[in-house]
Amino acid sequence: MRILHTMLRVGDMDRSIAFYTEVLGMTLLRRNDYPDGQFTLAFVGYGDEAHNSVLELTYNWGVDQYEQGTGYGHVALEVEDVYKACEGIRQLGGKITREPGPMKHGSTILAFVEDPDGYKIELLSAKRSD
Repeated sequence: MRILHTMLRVGDMDRSIAFYTEVLGMTLLRRNDYPDGQFTLAFVGYGDEAHNSVLELTYNWGVDQYEQGTGYGHVALEVEDVYKACEGIRQLGGKITREPGPMKHGSTILAFVEDPDGYKIELLSAKRSD
C-alpha cells in the first residue's frame, strides 16, 4: 500500500494552481472538468503519480470558500534550506505564517506557509534531527 494523494477543496482553481506551481514549484500533472458533477479536479506534485504522492485540488463550481474546521492540520514538504525556501516564497507573494526557526522543544528547523485558501503547509529541513 502507499498514499496516492491528499485532496484539498479550493475556492479558485486557477489561483490555487498558480500557488502550488509558481510559489511552491510543483508541476500540474493533470486537470479535468466534470460538467455533470459541476466540479474540476487538478493534481499537482513534485513527480509523477506512479511514484509520488500528490495533491488533488478540487473545485466545486460556484463555491468560493470553505470552513476548514479544527480537524485539518497541514501538508508537510521537505526542503533543503527552510530559510532560503521562505525567502523565495515571500518574494513570490506567498504568506509565511510561522517564520523559519527551530521547533519548540527540539532542533528541527521548520516554517509554515499558507495557501490561498488558508491551508497550512509546513516546510521542514531535509536534515531533521528530531
